[in-house]
Amino acid sequence: MRKLLLITLTLIAFSCGSNTHTLDKSLNADLITNAVATNYANTINTSDLKTLLYQFASDEFEGRETGEPGQKLAAEYLKTFYIDHKIKSPNNDDNYFQTIPTSNLKPDLNPSENVAAFIKGTEKPDEIVVISAHYDHLGKTNTGIYYGADDDGSGTVAILEIAEAFQKAVDEGNGPKRSILFLHFTGEEKGLLGSKYYSEYPIFPLDKTVTDLNIDMIGRVDDAHINNTNYVYLIGSDKLSKELHFLSEEINEKFTNLNLDYTYNDENDPNRFYYRSDHYNFAKNNIPIIFYFNGTHKDYHKMTDTPDKINYDLLSKRAKLVFYTAWEIANRENRIALTN
Repeated sequence: MRKLLLITLTLIAFSCGSNTHTLDKSLNADLITNAVATNYANTINTSDLKTLLYQFASDEFEGRETGEPGQKLAAEYLKTFYIDHKIKSPNNDDNYFQTIPTSNLKPDLNPSENVAAFIKGTEKPDEIVVISAHYDHLGKTNTGIYYGADDDGSGTVAILEIAEAFQKAVDEGNGPKRSILFLHFTGEEKGLLGSKYYSEYPIFPLDKTVTDLNIDMIGRVDDAHINNTNYVYLIGSDKLSKELHFLSEEINEKFTNLNLDYTYNDENDPNRFYYRSDHYNFAKNNIPIIFYFNGTHKDYHKMTDTPDKINYDLLSKRAKLVFYTAWEIANRENRIALTN
């Protein structure tokens, strides 16, 4: 795919929460993402996201608690989606599960599964771009179900739509140069257990993993943005790779025009969200990450986190940002560079 744009960024200052970071030398980014990508990004739509999420955050899956029957049904649902859309497992068979024994979870938990699907790169198949979200939630009690529509049903169905868009590109001869691993983690609510297991027993070598784009809650609006809903929080984009950070900003400016809020990227943020979702198990292994997040809201970790409260237009737009960013990372000439 031809290079459309050469952008040189020099002495750029950007704000991440209360911190100001200045790049002290020029950054050259060859952006190849173009109208071809837009053709596939536009397959990510509100109607499909809504249909998927109403199913995924329904009574049937009983709150998807790690190791429990509802989580097992949710894992089968994800597997069936990938089979139906002809998106392969990373093992080139029908095994989409990375089984995790109780000994790698917690003593009171039944064995559980990460779910993984895979699109092989056309030119650099050994280099892996991971797009991740956790699919577990808090389960149920005698009084009701923790539906987890936003947390993290929103991230889960976003990945399904993103995967479908990439597969359409493959089917039309526009598959990514690098491989894409669509990774659904279990055990996040129990302490990032699924991603911890993956980092210890990776399907593909961690040194071949280019980046992790992690999606955890992108379907709602928090109190800070009631009057300006066109936003998403980004966390961690600059911590290991300024190149990734500037690429992300350039892609957003070109395609989605969301307000990128770096409030929670501040090292002094008391919420410490950087350490609280699955991307962290990649970051601590020196893999550049971006964490996409809408912030907490009154239904966070409550039974009232239901699919009728999701802003599907905003969910679609945020999912498209992840897609465009992944497309660029997967197709650019050089892999994302680590920077201090």
